[in-house]
Amino acid sequence: MSSTQTIAEQVVTFNENMATQAPAGVLGRFAEEQNGLDAAGIPSGVAQPGTVMPDGDLLDAHGASTSLTEARDGEPAVVVFYRGAWCPYCNIALRAYQEQVVPVLAERGVELVAVSPQKPDGSLSVKETNELTFSVLSDPGNQLASVLGILTHPTDGARESQAALGIDVAGDNGDGTANIPMPTTVLVDADGTIRWIDVHPNYTTRTEPQQILDAVASLLG
Repeated sequence: MSSTQTIAEQVVTFNENMATQAPAGVLGRFAEEQNGLDAAGIPSGVAQPGTVMPDGDLLDAHGASTSLTEARDGEPAVVVFYRGAWCPYCNIALRAYQEQVVPVLAERGVELVAVSPQKPDGSLSVKETNELTFSVLSDPGNQLASVLGILTHPTDGARESQAALGIDVAGDNGDGTANIPMPTTVLVDADGTIRWIDVHPNYTTRTEPQQILDAVASLLG
């Protein structure tokens, strides 16, 4: 897929291909889940700009202990919460960020950090498969997502469809649960304060690269 395409455009192509490959029942349960997420919208209690970005005991892609503060190393950061290596929409988004966002952030001295609840081997898989140069961290207990108010879990129907496709979210997660963050992008300044947050309850949509770059230019100067 072309690096000039938006994430939304790439998702359309992916969904069209999926419609010709996956059983209708599987896709139907996913569609039902997505409709419910759209209807529910952004949950109340989501962290707001001006609050301190949470941190916790995280693991890097090789299983070494780290933290978001350590990954930022005193720099501003764009922190991307994604569901896991098993999520095709996550991989589409992370590749787009690598191609379209990372070069610009590097010029501005802004870090990009991706966080998921999966085990470190999943983080390593994401990093290697998508050729990512930025930090990919594991938050095994969803410490950060819980504080940010973006924690969710697949519906029973979605889990049936995931199982039919060989996906075991609880087995991939570090804490053995199926809890996952809503895809979310957070802009954090050098002092660790949230300057901007974009939450996507429906996991088939994501923060577009240009939205991230616009937020960085506007809020970090």
